[in-house]
Amino acid sequence: MSLLERTRSFGGARHGHAHRNSVQEDRQWEVVQEKTFMKWLNTKLETRGIPPMTSLAKDLSDGVRLIQLMEIMGDVTLGRYNVNPRMRVQKAENVTKALEFIRSRGIVLTNIGPEDIMDQNLKLILGMIWTLILRFTIADISEEGISAKEGLLLWCQRKTAPYDDVDVQNFTTSWKDGLALCALIHRHRPDLLDYHALDKSDRFTNTKLAFDIAERHLGIPQLLDVEDLCTRPDERSTMTYVASYFHAFSSMDRQETSTRRIQAFAEVMGSVWESRNRYEEKVRALLEALSQTQETWAAAPPASTYADAKTQSTEFAQHKKTTKREWVREKADCAALFGNIQTKLKTYNLRAYEPPVGVRLVDLDEKWREMVEAEAERSRAINARIREIKETLRKRFADLANDFERSLSSITAAIGKLDGELETQMETVRLLQAQLGPLTSTLDQNIAYADRECQEANVEENDYTIFSLEDLQFELGLVQQGVQNKLAFLENQAVAREASNVTPAKLEEFESTFRYFDHDDSNTLNLPEFAAALASLGIVYPEEQLYDIHAALSEESGMDEFVSFRSFVGFLVEKMEDTSSVEQLLEAFQGIAGPKPYVTELDLKLAALPPQTFDHLKAAMPRVRFADEPEDADPGEEGEAFDYEAYLAHVFEI
Repeated sequence: MSLLERTRSFGGARHGHAHRNSVQEDRQWEVVQEKTFMKWLNTKLETRGIPPMTSLAKDLSDGVRLIQLMEIMGDVTLGRYNVNPRMRVQKAENVTKALEFIRSRGIVLTNIGPEDIMDQNLKLILGMIWTLILRFTIADISEEGISAKEGLLLWCQRKTAPYDDVDVQNFTTSWKDGLALCALIHRHRPDLLDYHALDKSDRFTNTKLAFDIAERHLGIPQLLDVEDLCTRPDERSTMTYVASYFHAFSSMDRQETSTRRIQAFAEVMGSVWESRNRYEEKVRALLEALSQTQETWAAAPPASTYADAKTQSTEFAQHKKTTKREWVREKADCAALFGNIQTKLKTYNLRAYEPPVGVRLVDLDEKWREMVEAEAERSRAINARIREIKETLRKRFADLANDFERSLSSITAAIGKLDGELETQMETVRLLQAQLGPLTSTLDQNIAYADRECQEANVEENDYTIFSLEDLQFELGLVQQGVQNKLAFLENQAVAREASNVTPAKLEEFESTFRYFDHDDSNTLNLPEFAAALASLGIVYPEEQLYDIHAALSEESGMDEFVSFRSFVGFLVEKMEDTSSVEQLLEAFQGIAGPKPYVTELDLKLAALPPQTFDHLKAAMPRVRFADEPEDADPGEEGEAFDYEAYLAHVFEI
């Protein structure tokens, strides 16, 4: 055989082998599709109790099963047809009726006629059935706006996305290991399948497990054989089976959606009911609180004291900061809650909520206006009462202060009008002094208390009096000191009168010394004061002797550790006894003046008289003016001259 012949022979053999493989592959998918499509059609027949088909092409050839299937899938009646056709023409009528119904539903059938079905052309019959599957099972699948095959593929991808071992890219090889089916089941019914416990490498077991669970628990018939899907998956067959999953789970999703919708509606209504009850409770509680507060204010008696009024004012201010603000918040909450209820009801097209009379928002607004008026009235009443109490406090203090000052003035006036015998004046002063005790108590208690009340009430001005507590205290001190000094003066005068053998000047010196060292104006001298007074007079004793003298004089005075003026003068008179006859005094002045009938300032200075005595004599003795002496003459080195004889004559009335 030549090379050309051998080449032609090899080429022909190769072409024949490829043709046989193609025919074999076509036959394989026809077998798979025939089994799958027939099982799918039998599930339809089963719903009407019609016996299943055993041979797809043969059972459809007389048109009876085809008409029955169209009536089931279209949910219609196609009318009379040949139930038991024997002749070809009868079969043709049946098949034609079925095909016309299919075309009437807008389904396009290509390259198939009644003869093809009657002649049992399996390939064309499978194409027609696939068109029906697309129309009645897959066409209505939609996922995110994508329908049919692409929609089903997208749905599978979305559902299996959480599973790392599953990658759905088509309806052939992506399903060979059974994991995609198991993932779909686990995603929707995790109670039926433990996906994570699967042996990912055992595709046959995984696929069979998915088939069994789907048929037993989900009502999905096993349209495929395990071996077919795991070894030679057919796209149309796989799509037909997987579409059953979509419809089963979509039905479940729709049921769940319905359940959720009913549950959501019930929850909304329950929420509305709960909100209504809460709204009415809140409004009633707020109305009750407003009413109770108004009743409490109306029944509250006016404050009797400033402290009570201030307490009421503080409580009212605290009410506005706390309770009132809480009420404002509560009122706003009620309005918001009412609005939320109405919005919910309107969202679901339900009848608007109408609260019972008494808990409507208008009822709350009316009560709120009453509360605002009651608050204003309460504030005015408290402020008016505070003003009244302040005015009362002003008048009370003014009355006490004015009366007190008049009493002090009367005592001062009485002191100034004293006249008559020393004993009478002293008795009068003692009576006046006795009045100071009650006045002091009145000032320390009544007036001081009235002043504290004014201070606590922040009363800063008082048009009813010009006197303050400090003014009265100062005036009382002056009057007390004046009365005490007057009494001491009178008592001292009485002592001086009794000391007839002491000159007035000497008594004046004793008295001025006593007053100077009586630091507390008590008309007594304690031991240090007594010692200083004697020392100023040039009388000094040892400490122990001085102590004994002071103790003896204190006992004589009838006071513990204090020497009275009487005892002091008596001691000095006894110590410095001196007669004060006019002759002796005249002799004393002559001793100072010498042969002159007058005494000069220089004479008095040289006599070393105390400054106070020196000043007293200058002021008391009449001045001597010489005949030729001008009015503005310079007195010279000796100073002015004084007529001591005229002075003594005047003093002793001779």
